[in-house]
Amino acid sequence: MTTIVVGWTPDEYGEAALARAIEEARLREGRVVVVNATRGDALVDERYADDEQVAALAAELGGSGIEVDVRRSMGADVGDQVLSVAGEVSADLIVIGLRRRSPVGKLLMGSVAQRILLGADCAVLAVKPPA
Repeated sequence: MTTIVVGWTPDEYGEAALARAIEEARLREGRVVVVNATRGDALVDERYADDEQVAALAAELGGSGIEVDVRRSMGADVGDQVLSVAGEVSADLIVIGLRRRSPVGKLLMGSVAQRILLGADCAVLAVKPPA
């Protein structure tokens, strides 16, 4: 069975990644492992889902007809957390959402996406939300 890991955040980027992961799972007759992670270095991380958001996500995915596993984690690097789960489940594909970056942001490029793209042992699909 094909295993697709998706880096999910409760925003338009995470939703775009999740939608594509579900689509890929249907095409490949696979399962989806949703990873929502945080570094935990801020009191509030808007990209880290709360219990209510995770419950809503699980309810939404429950009707998809696809095997789904939702995981939340905290660690030093969000990209490493996604890569760790991908290794643990022997992922065939990782799907991530891409954010627009300023020229300075591109120069610094300490992003989660870059960490995943460069560190993954499997294919990585980067998607953007619809315009």
